[in-house]
Amino acid sequence: MREFVAEIVSIGRLRHRNLVQLLGYCRRKGELLLVYDYMPNGSLDKYLHDQPKVALNWRQRFRVIKGVASGLFYLHGEWDQVVVHRDVKASNVLLDGELNGRLGDFGLARLYDHGTDPQTTHVVGTLGYLAPEHTRTGKATPSTDVFAFGAFLLEVACGRRPIEAKSPTEDVILVDWVYSCWSNGDIMEAKDPNLGSGYEAEEVELVLKLGLLCSHSEPEARPTMRQVLQFLEGDVPFPEMSSLSLTSSGLTFGHRQGFDDYAMSYSSSVCKGFSHCSVADSLLSGGR
Repeated sequence: MREFVAEIVSIGRLRHRNLVQLLGYCRRKGELLLVYDYMPNGSLDKYLHDQPKVALNWRQRFRVIKGVASGLFYLHGEWDQVVVHRDVKASNVLLDGELNGRLGDFGLARLYDHGTDPQTTHVVGTLGYLAPEHTRTGKATPSTDVFAFGAFLLEVACGRRPIEAKSPTEDVILVDWVYSCWSNGDIMEAKDPNLGSGYEAEEVELVLKLGLLCSHSEPEARPTMRQVLQFLEGDVPFPEMSSLSLTSSGLTFGHRQGFDDYAMSYSSSVCKGFSHCSVADSLLSGGR
């Protein structure tokens, strides 16, 4: 109980326009409940999957994406401690009265001091958003949040869940499907058909490619949330991905040779766009 209250007090001090404000907690019949600001438009999940006829347009989706990225950057690097959310997904992104995206539900969040090593915990989260190294080591890091954010990016751009049942015995993995579209030379085939014609093709393509990069199986090849935000804001151009030799093995759970080559060459080149890069930064270490 003391640990729970200490973490709630800490999380309650978080202040960011793209985070749902935690107001406090209460105990009721042995249950511990977290109390947040009320978000009148509910969760993003509802607009992507449950109400396709009132799906958000691209301008609204892109604003939500940038808002959540800004909130995660704050959690990972701008606050007194490192806050790893551990459950980034569309159903935990709530929309306020103006349809701004706010990341909520900090019930699984873990805090640790900057410069220290996160402790091993029980593996928690949602299937489809879990980074492969998290399931192996039990350590939740900013890079595991980046992986989940990659799945979130693809979910928002494609209007599909990270894992969907194709048949009783077969699932469709969204990241692999988007990768196959890219490897076939038409990544825009993966976009949500509910977007209609009113979208910026360059922005959609950026989100799809960035979703693939954040979903890389190797944490060192993923960007940090600082870098993600700079790509989304257009402060740093996203590297060209078209000149790769590709293989057909899995991106998320396997080893995709062409993509790995791209990620490592990307790691060294993207560092030039930032004012301070250590050796670890140049490998896009998720812990930075």
